Amino acid sequence: MGFKCGIVGLPNVGKSTLFNALTETAQAQAANYPFCTIEPNLGQVAVPDPRLSRLSELAKSAEVIPTQLTFVDIAGLVRGASKGEGLGNQFLHNIREVDAIVHVLRCFEDSDVTHVDGKIDPVADAETVETELMLADLDSLERRVDPLVKKVRGGDKTAAAALKLMERALELLRDGKPARLLERSEAEEKAFGELQLLTAKPVLYACNVDEDSAATGNDYSKLVEERAKTEGAESVVICAAIEAEIAQLDDREERAAFLADLGLEETGLSRIINAGYRLLGLITFFTAGPKESRAWTIRRGTAAAQAAGTIHTDFERGFIRAETIGYDDYIASGGEAGAKDAGRMRLEGREYVVHDGDVLHFRFNA
Repeated sequence: MGFKCGIVGLPNVGKSTLFNALTETAQAQAANYPFCTIEPNLGQVAVPDPRLSRLSELAKSAEVIPTQLTFVDIAGLVRGASKGEGLGNQFLHNIREVDAIVHVLRCFEDSDVTHVDGKIDPVADAETVETELMLADLDSLERRVDPLVKKVRGGDKTAAAALKLMERALELLRDGKPARLLERSEAEEKAFGELQLLTAKPVLYACNVDEDSAATGNDYSKLVEERAKTEGAESVVICAAIEAEIAQLDDREERAAFLADLGLEETGLSRIINAGYRLLGLITFFTAGPKESRAWTIRRGTAAAQAAGTIHTDFERGFIRAETIGYDDYIASGGEAGAKDAGRMRLEGREYVVHDGDVLHFRFNA
C-alpha cells in the first residue's frame, strides 16, 4: 500500500499550484479565482527513498520499483459546504475517500492574489474548514441515532455498543472538537472507523509561504505549528512557487543545488511524505534481488504474515517464514550473500513485527 492524501483548503491558497508541483504535472488548472478545481484531480508520485537505490545497486536489480503516494486535489471549500454551498457535497464526498488530509493554508502576503475572506489568517482558515467538516459529521451522526435507538430497545447488543460510541463522538463534536480527538480503546477502533467521520481523518497542515520564508517559516506558519501541536496533527512549511520551479528541473544534482541555494535540504514532497508517514504510522520494508528491488508501505506494528500479504494474498495464506536482514546489515555486508555469511540473516515467523528498512524474502506454500 501507499497512501492517499486529499489536498484541501479555501480557494486561492495554492492547492492546485502545489498539486501540480508535487505530481510534476499540469493536470490541475491553477487560476486566481474560486472553484478552479471542480473535479478532483488524481496524481501518483513515487515516494523518494535513497535506501531503495542503494539496495538495487548491491542486488544488481534489473528494475527498481518505489512505493506510490496518491494526491487528490479537491475543490476549494467555502462556508456552508456542510449544507451544500459552493461545491460542498462533492467536496465532502471526496474527503471520505482519502487516508489523510493535507490542509493547505495561505501563509504569505500578495496583493495580486485575492483571499476569499480578504485577509491572511491561516488559523481562521483552518477553523473554517474544520467547522464545516464537524457540522457534516454532526449531521451524519444525528441522522443515525434514532435507528440505533430502536435496535437497542430490541435488545441488539452490537447496536448498544455502537450507540455509546456515537454519543461520545457527538458530545465531542458539539463541544467544537474533531472526532479524531475521541479517546477510544483498541477494541473500538474498527467500529470507530465504520462511522466514516470526516474529522476522524489525520490532518497535515501545509503552510504555503513566500520564497524568502521557505527555509525558516514565518509568523503565520508558527501560529499553524502551535495549532497542530495542540491537536496531535503535523505541520510542514512549503513554498508552492519553489516546488513548481523544482518540478521543472530534471537533473537530480541541479535540483540539489537549487535547494541548497535556498537553504533547503529536501523538497516539499519529501517533507510532506515524511510527515504523512509519521501521521499515519507507516513504515517501509524492501524486497531485493536480480529481477527487481521494491519498496512496500505498511502500518507500523504489522506482522510478517500480513506484510507478505501486501505483495500477494497467497504469500500470507501459505506463509512459512520471512528471511530477514536489517537495512544497515544488508548495506554493511555488501548484499544478501554477505549478510548470510556474516550471520546477519534471521528466520522470522508469522508473528514477527516488521521494522522500518527490513529487507525481506518470504517463503510460502502455494
